[in-house]
Amino acid sequence: QVQLVESGGGLVQPGGSLRLSCAASGRIFRIVAMGWYRQAPGKQRELVATLPTGATALYADSVKGRFTISRDNAKNTVSLQMNSLKPEDSAVYYCKVVTTWLNTQVNSWGQGTQVTVSS
Repeated sequence: QVQLVESGGGLVQPGGSLRLSCAASGRIFRIVAMGWYRQAPGKQRELVATLPTGATALYADSVKGRFTISRDNAKNTVSLQMNSLKPEDSAVYYCKVVTTWLNTQVNSWGQGTQVTVSS
């Protein structure tokens, strides 16, 4: 099993910044990708940003130019720097890590962290 621990959510005013972090541990042979999704009330979970190993980052159009995803491969962590936050960014943010173990691909999700953008 892979364990994911998220941190960094909270309440911020419009235009403000937050940084989310996620640390992966457990039975990890190789990390295929690390990323962030979000789900607002009444909406489906959507991709925010993902960073595959050895590839470039992919962002949702709604966050391009405002959010930056990064990884520390030595520590198996992924972070999401969120700038110029808008009320519509409010959601529960989930870390997702895709790993391989014994030739099997495993998708693991964090517990979610609330981000609220409001004045």
